[in-house]
Amino acid sequence: MKCSNSSNPISSPDLEFESDPTLTNEDLKPTTPSQRTFSGFEIASLWVGLVIGVPSYYLAGSLVDLGMAWWQGVATVVAANMILLVPLVLTGHAGTRYGISFPVLARSSFGIHGAHIPTLLRALIGCGWYGIESWIGGEAIFLLLPKSMKETSLSQSLPWLGTSPLEFACFMVFWVAQLAFVWKGIDGIRKLEKYSAPILVALTSCLLIWSCVKAGGIGHMLSLSSRLSTSEFWSVFFPSLTANISFWATVALNIPDFTRYAKSKDQVIGQIGLPIFMGAFTFVGLAVTSSTKVIFGQVISNPIQLLGQIGGLTTRIIAILGISLAIVTTNIAANVVAPANALVNLSPKWFTFRRGALLTALLGIAFQPWRLLKSSVSFVYTWLVGYSALMGPIAGIVLADYYIIRKQI
Repeated sequence: MKCSNSSNPISSPDLEFESDPTLTNEDLKPTTPSQRTFSGFEIASLWVGLVIGVPSYYLAGSLVDLGMAWWQGVATVVAANMILLVPLVLTGHAGTRYGISFPVLARSSFGIHGAHIPTLLRALIGCGWYGIESWIGGEAIFLLLPKSMKETSLSQSLPWLGTSPLEFACFMVFWVAQLAFVWKGIDGIRKLEKYSAPILVALTSCLLIWSCVKAGGIGHMLSLSSRLSTSEFWSVFFPSLTANISFWATVALNIPDFTRYAKSKDQVIGQIGLPIFMGAFTFVGLAVTSSTKVIFGQVISNPIQLLGQIGGLTTRIIAILGISLAIVTTNIAANVVAPANALVNLSPKWFTFRRGALLTALLGIAFQPWRLLKSSVSFVYTWLVGYSALMGPIAGIVLADYYIIRKQI
């Protein structure tokens, strides 16, 4: 900050401060009371939009793939999210109390320039997730293509690319389409999540009802038992618990980006929805995945592949529109806001939210998400467990500085 218009700055009534453009801009300034527009319901709706998505479903199905029974998978997810709720509420407090985003909070514990390390690490993970979500959306578009197009040479995988040109083109179409929503800003995200939540809940309920009817009842649907011995279960449980904590560890770290737009009571009420919604959606994902064993004779954990097996064209179109909505609500809230804010913090003078969001999308391509989603093992162990090693220490440093050293209680 630069002080001007006074030789005695302490006693001068017309003291003025000029913002240093290398340290702040409108996106980094604390929110005003009039900007605190997120209610408890809207924070909860944000979590509905985040939770109901293909990666959450895929994670649930991956637990069945790894040998768990449905109830073991649900218990693992609920336990992980109850643990995660603690840092979510604690970190979110800084946003509601001071109206600051995660990059500004990180300056307190890491220093003005040191804060670039945790924020850019969080940004890179957001870029990776943006790519994963966009790839899944591209798979949905691929399903709608005519069979004749899928049988051409364009559908043949290229070793250097790791996928086929046709699938890559579908990925790019969805990637471009999402950019139209990025320009809406935080208020647009609030409205998107608020009005999408009931639609996503309705579509999820329809999927559960369909699987229940086709499997001949809830008993058959959950008949897939654990394939793991006691010792094998525990060797799978702890990495899976870590993976589930890691699943939302990124959002737990940058949750002030959202809670700065809410009041303290509202953010706590809204956050409580996470383990409830995640547990319920995991039940649906595991129940539907288990039912595919009864319906099709094999376990289908990938929801995009499942869409290719059910219903006619109309059903597929409705389902793909629902998946697209789920992807957009998750991607913009979880994977664009944090990287964009991190880039704004890196260079407030040059980066705007839109420029940061565009670079986020470009880096999402560089992560080659089609390779990360090749198997349950690579998704759970390589990706989720891998980045948890980065998020945990950063969260610990931020919380220790905020609550122990600075005693902000």
